[in-house]
Amino acid sequence: MRIVLVLLAWLGLGTAALAHPAPLADSEGWRAYKARFVTEQGRVVDTGNNGISHSEGQGYGMLLAVLAGDRATFERIWTWTRANLMVRDDQLLAWRWEPDRRPAVADMNDAADGDLLVAWALAEAVSAWNDPSHRVAGRRIAVELGRKLILPRAAHGPLLLPAVAGFSAEDRPDGPVVNLSYWIFPAFDRMPLLAPEFDWIGLDRSGRRLIRAARFGPSRLPSEWISLSGAPRPADGFAPDFAYNGLRIPLYLAMAGATEADLYAPFLALWPRPESGLALVETGSGRVTARLTESGYGAIPALAACAARGTPFPPGLTRVRAESEHYYPATLQLLALAALKTRYPACAPR
Repeated sequence: MRIVLVLLAWLGLGTAALAHPAPLADSEGWRAYKARFVTEQGRVVDTGNNGISHSEGQGYGMLLAVLAGDRATFERIWTWTRANLMVRDDQLLAWRWEPDRRPAVADMNDAADGDLLVAWALAEAVSAWNDPSHRVAGRRIAVELGRKLILPRAAHGPLLLPAVAGFSAEDRPDGPVVNLSYWIFPAFDRMPLLAPEFDWIGLDRSGRRLIRAARFGPSRLPSEWISLSGAPRPADGFAPDFAYNGLRIPLYLAMAGATEADLYAPFLALWPRPESGLALVETGSGRVTARLTESGYGAIPALAACAARGTPFPPGLTRVRAESEHYYPATLQLLALAALKTRYPACAPR
């Protein structure tokens, strides 16, 4: 049965694809998003981070373009990405591009989430438009990612290193160090279409196990950087915070169709009212370190509550305010809205 589903997905006939091949087609939110954040050249601009671009943002932009059925924008973003971030001596992407710096890429390290997002977007593009060049490019990235970033026989199960350099047991005494927000769960069902020789499903399982195991302090939340040299603990040299990146964990779970209430419980306890802002905390004490008030962020707990409890999605969170909010909340909100339409239509406002 699984082989049949993989083949159907590869042909663009997965269950979600049958119902909504382009869930963001005709979306005012997508049109506003690309008008503000995607340049004519195809650079996705992180407006909340000094106007830089990064592999993560390029991958998000490519993925959203596929979800909108917008091939022209997809190709524009992919062309810029190839020209400006695929500058390493392998098939992975340099993680950061700065418009006011020369050279614009100062750090040649990669970022696993950016690599994975771009490869996943290419896999989705194959299903949408059946261009062989997308399949070849996606496979090259996926194979390199599998070879260099997946630890297949780690004590906690297959692990995804955050980057080629800096996080392994050889690189640091408390290594391997991981970041659970880099486990992009909805990508793992698609990556076998590009590189079936790697254990993507094992990564999915290990990520869920670690989310349950890495519950630190009174908030029972994971820190962003976690040492797995023994039992999971906050990694040395990093703030032990559930922070800006970690809020993607429940989003990715929901996008993948996870409905186990216990996976979402600590996140939903932290965010009881999606439309009132998202708290971030220091995991040791539970102290709130920041509160994210842009409305796009509220789509994350709203989607998580739908996945875990069947809670209706608030109508006010269906409007994407790309004209006034930054790239990051607008991106996460669009991803949540696509998942709402494809996976959880019963929760959607009528």
